[in-house]
Amino acid sequence: MSSADFRQIAIRAESGKAERLFRATVSAFCSLTRPSRREIAQLEDLALPLFADVSVESRRYVAAALSECEYAPAALVRRLCEEPVDVAAPLLIRSRALSDIDLIALIGRHGLPHARAIARRKDLNPTIAHLIRALEKPTLVSVRQPEANAKTVPESAEVVADSSQQVPGAAAETARRRLRSMMRDAERGGATINAFAGANTYVKLRETALTGNAAFFQTALADALEIDFSTARSLTANQNYTSLLAALRALDLGDERAFLITAAVYPTEFSHPQAIRIFLDRYRLLHRDAALDRLRGWKAETLSKAIRNAGPIAANADVRKADSDNAATSPKARRV
Repeated sequence: MSSADFRQIAIRAESGKAERLFRATVSAFCSLTRPSRREIAQLEDLALPLFADVSVESRRYVAAALSECEYAPAALVRRLCEEPVDVAAPLLIRSRALSDIDLIALIGRHGLPHARAIARRKDLNPTIAHLIRALEKPTLVSVRQPEANAKTVPESAEVVADSSQQVPGAAAETARRRLRSMMRDAERGGATINAFAGANTYVKLRETALTGNAAFFQTALADALEIDFSTARSLTANQNYTSLLAALRALDLGDERAFLITAAVYPTEFSHPQAIRIFLDRYRLLHRDAALDRLRGWKAETLSKAIRNAGPIAANADVRKADSDNAATSPKARRV
C-alpha cells in the first residue's frame, strides 16, 4: 500500500466506522517504508480520537502492528502502553518509540506486569534490567547506610560528604527502593504521594524553611517529594515561587500551610496584602492533577539521572554543596 492509499483512508475518516477505520489506518501506515512527519502526525490526529470507541481486540491488533513499525507515532504508542499488559506487551517488548524514561514511568504506574514485559526487551538498559530483577525479589539485597554522621545534623537535612564514601551497592538499592515506592503508589490507584501529605511532612518543611538554611529546606522537600536533592534545589532557585507552589500542591497541603512555607522561602514576594491574595488565588486554582503531572516529570528526571550516572537518587544520598552556594542560587529564608 502506498502513501497515497494511506492519505485516502485518512481523508475518508468520517465515512467509516471507528473500529474498521482504526485498524485500516494503522495497517496502511505500517506499510509505508519511510513515513513523513506529516503522515505520522496525521495518524495520531486520526487514531487517538477513536481510541475510546474501539474494542480491546482492535487495540491489541494495533499494538502488535505498531510494535514492528520503525517509525511508530510516539503519542499513540504511549497511549497503548497505558493499557493492560495483554494489550501493551508487544510494544513494551519491541517498540523503539519508548525511551528509558518512558519505560521507568510505565513501571512506576503499572507495576510488575509491565516490568516483566519490559524485561524481555533486547538491548534493555542494564540498570533498568537490574532494577526489575530487584523489584521481583526485593529481599535479595539488603544494604544499610552508615550512621556515623547521623548525629551531626538534623534527620531531615542529613549530609553525605562524598558519594565515594557510600556503601558499595547503596546507589542501586536506593534506586530499587524508589521504583518499589512508585509501584506501591500505582497499586493504590495512581502515582500520588498522599502518604507524605500528613502533619509530619508539613512540620519538617515548615521548620526547615524557618531555619534560614536553604539546604535544610531543600533536603526536606526532596524527601517529601521523593526526588533528588539537585531537582529539589532547582524548585526554589527561580525568581518566582511557581515551581514551589506546584510542589506544595502535589503534597496536598492546605493553602494556609502552603503560604507559610512559601513566605518563609520567598519573603520578599509578599510585601503587601494583594500579593498574598494573588498567591492564595493561584494556589486554589491550581488543579492537583496538574501538580502531580509536574511531580511525575521531576521523578522521571531523578530516575533518568540515576540511569545516566549510575548515581543515587534519594535526597539524602546527594552530594550537598556549601551553604554559601545555596544562598547564591536560591532565595534566602528567614524566621517568622
